[in-house]
Amino acid sequence: MRRGNLSEAQFAKIIHTTYQVQTAPLYIDQTGGIFLAQLAARARRLKRQHGLDVLIIDYIQLMTSGSKRSSENRVQEMTAITMGLKALAKELNIPIIALSQLSRQVENRTDKRPQLSDLRESGSIEQDADIVLFVYREEYYLKKEEPKEGSVEYSRWQETMEKAKGKAVVIIAKQRHGPTGIVPLAFQSDFTRFSDLADNRSVSENTCD
Repeated sequence: MRRGNLSEAQFAKIIHTTYQVQTAPLYIDQTGGIFLAQLAARARRLKRQHGLDVLIIDYIQLMTSGSKRSSENRVQEMTAITMGLKALAKELNIPIIALSQLSRQVENRTDKRPQLSDLRESGSIEQDADIVLFVYREEYYLKKEEPKEGSVEYSRWQETMEKAKGKAVVIIAKQRHGPTGIVPLAFQSDFTRFSDLADNRSVSENTCD
């Protein structure tokens, strides 16, 4: 598309998709460092005026509680934010999906699979969330560990890399009303797209402990 080498059919598809996105009932608020009270007020207004089915926050560490006392302690502030979001979800009767950063501890471990304790400023997130999901791609980390070509380690690395290529997993680390486990997925890096694996769509329970 950047080169301008599009057929009429491809161009028509782009126009159609653009129209679908423009007319979709999506409302994006790019306010940085938004206060919890501001977010709640805007969510209530959207619910009242247009209807609101889901609220997505990208990402929760960019929010502030608006309280001077809690802002002096980031852990306390995050507790106020997660409690407020949980109350807002119940009030509006909608799911709230909040993305979160992970701590740097993950990079210092041999096993890079994220855990609940890796949630940055995590205590309240782990406690208040009904469901906690992590996306993990072994391929991402294997690329960084490529050994010298021709070595014994390289042959083993190639085998492991081939098994991990184009695959990902969703780790269900917490689910208040259901099982934990792992869901295998396919990953298309060209489109940053995750999809079901055709050969296995079931949840493997108790494999993330």
